[in-house]
Amino acid sequence: MSEIQTQLPTDTWVAVTWDEYIQVIENPAYEKAKGYYHNKQMRIEMPPVGHDHACDNTIIAFAVNLFCTIKGILIKGLTNCNYRKAGVREAQPDVSYYIGENADVIPYGTSIINLDIYPPPSLVIEIANSSLADDKGEKRLLYEDLGVAEYWIVDVQNVQVIAFAVENGGSRRINQSLVLPGLAISLLDEALRQSRQMNQSQVGSWLLSEFQK
Repeated sequence: MSEIQTQLPTDTWVAVTWDEYIQVIENPAYEKAKGYYHNKQMRIEMPPVGHDHACDNTIIAFAVNLFCTIKGILIKGLTNCNYRKAGVREAQPDVSYYIGENADVIPYGTSIINLDIYPPPSLVIEIANSSLADDKGEKRLLYEDLGVAEYWIVDVQNVQVIAFAVENGGSRRINQSLVLPGLAISLLDEALRQSRQMNQSQVGSWLLSEFQK
């Protein structure tokens, strides 16, 4: 196990047991890392520090919060929250949301969300700057198995949101959110494009006018 910890590659999937995965993520060296476990493999990601990743994360989270506020949709948004089904899988998406009747299902005082007790989030979002292939591949399969209702990938390089509805153990591309009725994915794409040319408060003003139509 010590060899796995000292020579562990990050940002790739490594075959380990669940117990080995837990030992790794509890190692102080990976205190700030994000952990994923699926199909008896783990992926450790060091926290992104880049400007572009951070900006797109902010814009998309703001857009979702603003839309739900205007439309009266109950939500709870969580950043880098751990979801765990012990022995089977774990995920730590960049952003996740409980929506509607489940908005307040997770009580304060909860650390890692135990999926044997609580439902999975309705929506998970990964910001993909250098991790696009994995977010579209293994992580997509992970979120299908996790049982989320919707999965978005923010493609930083191509300035777009790739959205999937998850159902019956699989997923399919969508142009309109199903968990946030009335939200067109194209509006999120446009918000990202505008954020390349104007201040975030200006993008927010544009989103406000679009959501109020």
